Amino acid sequence: MIVPTKLVKGGILAVLLIGASSAVSAKTAPTTSSLALKPALATRPSSALSSVPSTTELDDVIRREGLARSVVEKTRGGDDGEEVSLVVRLKILSYFALWYILNIVYNILNKKYLNVIPAPLTVGSLQFLVGSLYSIFLWTTKLRAAPVLTGKGKKAVNSVGFYHMSGQELSMMSLGAGPVSFTHIVKALEPFFSAMVSGIVFGKWMHPNVYATLVPVVGGVAYACLKERSFSWLAFWTAMGSNLAFALRAVVSKSALSASGGELGENLTSVNLFGVVTIYAFIQSIPLFLLGEGLSFIDLWKKALLASSTQLDLVRGLVLSGLFHYLNNEVMYLALSNVHPVTLAVGNTMKRVFIVVASVLVFQNPITVQSAIGSVIGIGGVLLYSLTKQHYEELEKKRLEEEAAAAGVKRGRR
Repeated sequence: MIVPTKLVKGGILAVLLIGASSAVSAKTAPTTSSLALKPALATRPSSALSSVPSTTELDDVIRREGLARSVVEKTRGGDDGEEVSLVVRLKILSYFALWYILNIVYNILNKKYLNVIPAPLTVGSLQFLVGSLYSIFLWTTKLRAAPVLTGKGKKAVNSVGFYHMSGQELSMMSLGAGPVSFTHIVKALEPFFSAMVSGIVFGKWMHPNVYATLVPVVGGVAYACLKERSFSWLAFWTAMGSNLAFALRAVVSKSALSASGGELGENLTSVNLFGVVTIYAFIQSIPLFLLGEGLSFIDLWKKALLASSTQLDLVRGLVLSGLFHYLNNEVMYLALSNVHPVTLAVGNTMKRVFIVVASVLVFQNPITVQSAIGSVIGIGGVLLYSLTKQHYEELEKKRLEEEAAAAGVKRGRR
């Protein structure tokens, strides 16, 4: 049975509002020790097209563009070809290094400011605003060619923007309610949600062996959460909601952004498209934070000023967290356009490990041996899932190519 998309959207909005009301009721006044606002220490959590990026049609287009460039570069002969190959490798390595650094910094910085201002919906919306302004600045100064959307393009981006906004806001709520490490352990379940959404909502099922690899993912995360010292139901359910929203974003991207040629618009490079999605996400987040947190943000801001910092420190911190959030995602798409999906899957898995380890070191949140074992099993399962899924996608692609070739031979004989 295909589930109506409007019903799914309504459910996500309900979860966001219910979670927001729970978060507001659980808010406590920030303490001076909760944050030493150092501008040099900046960091970031989950990604907008942040968390583990699922295989979408948009991703496929970006990969094809990147792989096409790589093929052209590799066909250049002699020393020039070797030199270009080395430059490409160094560029990819720099993308991954920068992606990891921005991701870790964003997660830590974001958590520090949520400890001071426990208003995740408003802070998340402000981060969207910073990313939007950054993109608009690049377009107005002509540092980047401004994208132009058609009516079909606007509709597609609006839909992707909704799920992007929902996933990020729910991630913010989870990060505000519990440790960064706990949120990212739960968010390791995103492939499970992607697989289920693709099958249940859109009727697209994968090879049984792919689903079998989800067993260690689900089992590992469940085992890790069973006796987690910092377990929070609010953090757990909002992280699960984020997984669902990002999974829907991935699958909707596959159907909505698969148009060829100029059907969606002009100058829609990967980074421009992400900028437009961010703007749409910001616009859609405005009524959400007003309904969920409203004027309580003003009171929380005043308490934060009295407790630990100056207004300039708070503004600078929020701007930095928004900038790191946006840049992290942009660099991720630059990496995506230059590597094979398997390489990206491995990189994504290692990124989550680094975030968990870094958060434990920075925030000194103790984790049990059971949580550590479950996390290793769960995150390892994510890697196994990504590699297995890619393997069967390649086999299916090869099968279709062989069938097309055979059909062409038959037509030629006639």
